[in-house]
Amino acid sequence: MIRKLITLPRNQKRAVAVAIDVLALIFSYAFALSVRYETLYIPAEPDVAWAFLLSLPVSLLLFVRFGLYRAVVRYMALSALLVITLGVLSSAVVLAAAIWALQAPVPYSVVINYALMSLVIAGGLRLLMRAMYEQKVSRRKQRVIIYGAGSAGRQLAHSLINGAEYHPVCFIDDDPTLQGSTVLGLRVCSPQKIQELLTQFEPKLVLLAMPSATRSRRREILDTLEPLRVSVQTIPGMSDMVSGNMQIDELQDVRIEDLLGRDPVEPRKRLMETNIRDKAVLVTGAGGSIGSELCRQIIQHEPRVLVLVEVSEYNLYAIEKELQALVAEAATQGKTEILIKPVLASVQNQNRLTRLMQRFAINTVYHAAAYKHVPMVEFNVVEGVRNNIFGTLRTAESAIAAGVSDFVLISTDKAVRPTNVMGATKRFAELVLQALALREGVSTHFSMVRFGNVLGSSGSVVPLFRQQIENGGPVTVTHADITRYFMTIPEAAQLVIQAGAMGSISAAEQHNNGGQVFVLDMGEPVRIVELAQKLIRLMGLEVKDEHNPHGDIAIVYSGLRPGEKLYEELLIGDDVQPSNHPRILTARELHLSWMELSEYLQKLDSFCTAFSVNEIHQLLQEAPLAFAPTSDICDLTWQPQRKTAVADIPHLDDELEEKLK
Repeated sequence: MIRKLITLPRNQKRAVAVAIDVLALIFSYAFALSVRYETLYIPAEPDVAWAFLLSLPVSLLLFVRFGLYRAVVRYMALSALLVITLGVLSSAVVLAAAIWALQAPVPYSVVINYALMSLVIAGGLRLLMRAMYEQKVSRRKQRVIIYGAGSAGRQLAHSLINGAEYHPVCFIDDDPTLQGSTVLGLRVCSPQKIQELLTQFEPKLVLLAMPSATRSRRREILDTLEPLRVSVQTIPGMSDMVSGNMQIDELQDVRIEDLLGRDPVEPRKRLMETNIRDKAVLVTGAGGSIGSELCRQIIQHEPRVLVLVEVSEYNLYAIEKELQALVAEAATQGKTEILIKPVLASVQNQNRLTRLMQRFAINTVYHAAAYKHVPMVEFNVVEGVRNNIFGTLRTAESAIAAGVSDFVLISTDKAVRPTNVMGATKRFAELVLQALALREGVSTHFSMVRFGNVLGSSGSVVPLFRQQIENGGPVTVTHADITRYFMTIPEAAQLVIQAGAMGSISAAEQHNNGGQVFVLDMGEPVRIVELAQKLIRLMGLEVKDEHNPHGDIAIVYSGLRPGEKLYEELLIGDDVQPSNHPRILTARELHLSWMELSEYLQKLDSFCTAFSVNEIHQLLQEAPLAFAPTSDICDLTWQPQRKTAVADIPHLDDELEEKLK
């Protein structure tokens, strides 16, 4: 019956509602008369019936006028009940007026009883229909528990109740004043009862509806949910909902930053603006993970012009389009319009970079362009050296020639005691800037910012794990003991900008060209295998291993890749000092004079020209980089010397072949 009513055309549904209301009003009037006279009352005088018959069409017209028949019963809210109340009261007034006009012998207590009974029947029938519909639909929907009975949780529950996919069965909340109460018809329970609730309701998901909670608090909650065999998802963050980018019912997988539980530090406005506001800024590698986020942070502080340097045409197109949209939106809010200049260029082309910096009178350069994937650089050593070392040199020389005030290098934790070519080249790039800072006639302030892995960057392990879990596994981890530092891209970009400003201020105070190495506080390192296990469990699955052979997802170890370390470091020595920022440290480390470094650069350039991969490896080990490779050379163009094999010699006769064997 419910299904037939739902599938009726809209006009027929309204006709059914009108018919039900007519019957409800007739019954209410008869009931009110019977209650007044304490017997089944049959009107003996015509005016008693005529008073009601005159009021009935007027009452229905008022119902129509108040929009009672426009309300969809299954989505009926409190406002619809108020309309019903207003309509019933108006009907009672019309009935009283008809009784008065006809001088019908009807006591006015009948009008009061009529109003009350009409409200009960008209409103009650609609609520009953809604409850029957929800009960029928909820059987087909997936059951979920909402963690958080606050404003966000209530909005989420309301959206899900009216949706077609999920059916909330209860709330969980830490607030003891809410526990035991009912919100939107759902019971609010204590977190201590989570296991009991999972057994009782068998929900498909637990939805974390606490967008304003700190990451440390969210991590505590996730730690309690992780051992339970239930999937956990979250609603979007408050910033996404306020900006309109996402709706509250757009559920997301648990974010890795929630698992880490690291609360970001509010950026300092003065440091964020020192090298940016009203200045010309250039970002190399502007389309990459860090470069693009740097650009997003930079335009929030209103530079005069932002030049995007990128070698990838598509990446440049994508970031330029995104930034233009952000600038246009800011312009509608009365902010200064920022010029965005997309430039296709390689950081190895010094002449082009110099002309660019001179053309736009660049004040600040953020050098994020680099080849950063360890195995890729191991397979392409010459290109890694050219881009990471000589690309940094050419960009820095261009900055000096163009009179750039500040130059900030984005470095990496892999530059510390490197075991791979990528890390060695990044450490060499640091030495290049330190040597340039000491060279006579240089006015540009140089600084370097060193940090570990960022979440969501290209090649990040977390999206790979999610994909492997969704495909049924196995999840591949290189080594059981491998650890990494993690930080979100926005936090890393903000700290890079602030560290660069601190370097500029320090260099100006000490009247030198800087050369400082800043190290970001990355928190505690994370074991990758534990990260994989958490993701598996929070997706409602079990880890399959020797202790649980009937689990869902296995974890397999693929072995360390060429040049990969078990753990990363952020400091070479112990000479580290705190700064006036809680997340930024300064390190004093070995540096070379420009004369000493230039000898290495000349040799390195000649080896790259000759594609002498073995000599490049040897030079990187001889230079003061602490480079200790953990794997053999695996460049794709390098051929190791080997003995001549029989198969390599054509046209051998049997006797000669036998001798060679």
